[in-house]
Amino acid sequence: MTTAQETVEYAAEHAPRLEWAKHAPEVYKAMIRLDAAARRGLDPKLGELVKIRASQLNHCAFCLDMHTKDALAAGESVERIVQLGAWEESRHFYTEKELAAIELTEAVTVLTDGFVPDAVYERAAKHFEEAELAQLIAAITVINAWNRFGVTCRLAPGHYQPGQHA
Repeated sequence: MTTAQETVEYAAEHAPRLEWAKHAPEVYKAMIRLDAAARRGLDPKLGELVKIRASQLNHCAFCLDMHTKDALAAGESVERIVQLGAWEESRHFYTEKELAAIELTEAVTVLTDGFVPDAVYERAAKHFEEAELAQLIAAITVINAWNRFGVTCRLAPGHYQPGQHA
């Protein structure tokens, strides 16, 4: 029987392969500006759901840590964050607009067919004004870029505090 006094031994945390932001500071600063520009005009909670879903698909643990914490800080529910991994079976947790954004996020992130299907794009276009849709596409593209930095450099999750990079 385990008691509250016992210490649990977790696996060792891996070190990052490369502190890319330190070695490419101008790129990092440009990404920060691009990220801020892409977020303009988007609902913050929707933006975090998009970032979480793309990060799940890209297996970016660092970004998952960051954006789940930011989503919670923005008032998103634990239940909706947890259900994102199975959103197709959990559609009733999301609005039609959110579902269109999540589906577009998957299409832009995975691109296995080499394009975003017309039906997916049209569903998103039905729920977002053109300017907001352009911002959404930018936000999806930016999180995918961040994910690639995080995954390639093996950035370690668990140390982010909500709003730390805002």
